[in-house]
Amino acid sequence: MIKILHNNSCSKSRGILEYLDENGVAFEIIDIINEPLSETELRTVLKKIHCPVKELVRTNDKIYKETFRDQNLCDEDLFQMLLNNPSLIQRPVIIKGSVAMIGRPIENVKFFIEK
Repeated sequence: MIKILHNNSCSKSRGILEYLDENGVAFEIIDIINEPLSETELRTVLKKIHCPVKELVRTNDKIYKETFRDQNLCDEDLFQMLLNNPSLIQRPVIIKGSVAMIGRPIENVKFFIEK
C-alpha cells in the first residue's frame, strides 16, 4: 500500500490524495503535522527517498526564512530542524515499499504509482 506524508494545509498534498482517490489507488495518510514522524521514521524516509536531507526542506517556508535561512546547518542540524518543525518537510512524500519520492509534479507521481 502507498503511504502519503501529508499536510492538510498544502494544496499539492490534497491534490495528490484526490488523484489517488479518483484513480482507485489504495493509500494510507500519515498526517505529519498532527502526528509528527519519529526520528527513526524520518531517517527511514530519507533512506527511501535517496536524496540529501536539504532537498526535503521547504526553504521557501516562512518559518525557514525567518529562523533558519542564515544559519550554516549541517545535515544533522537540518534533520533535527525537520524533526522539530514537520511543516518544513516537503510534501507530499509518497512511499511505496522501499522507495519514496516528493510528490511533485503530478506526472512524476503517476509514473511512480504505475511503476
